Amino acid sequence: MFSEWWTVAIGLVAGLVLLWLALGVVLWLSKPDDLSLRELVRLLPDLLVLLKRLAEDPTIPKGVRVRLVLLLGYLAWPIDLIPDFIPVLGYADDAIVVALVLRSVARRAGPAALSRHWPGTAAGLLAVRKLCGILTSE
Repeated sequence: MFSEWWTVAIGLVAGLVLLWLALGVVLWLSKPDDLSLRELVRLLPDLLVLLKRLAEDPTIPKGVRVRLVLLLGYLAWPIDLIPDFIPVLGYADDAIVVALVLRSVARRAGPAALSRHWPGTAAGLLAVRKLCGILTSE
């Protein structure tokens, strides 16, 4: 009976580790092609302000605001897919999730909303539009 319990526990842990690795690979493979992690990390403070402002804007569709609130909750949650203490990769999962959600939100809310709420420089806004796949001149 005791050995059966250990077999189940070890199998469960091994399954969870494999699932964690698979989710990490899927997350990395689903990142936008033009994503530059260095660029995104440099823009992170302005991106967080942008996300907060977009989430508070009542003119943005409710579904977009819900995605933003969930994203902010994910970023605030202390448990990550890849722990932050792992060099480079620890923050890469957060950067990729932010980029994916921001791309979805930017396409739905539109470039005008990005411009209206962007707290940083014009060059930073251009980089964000590049990450989102929205290269319009406004």
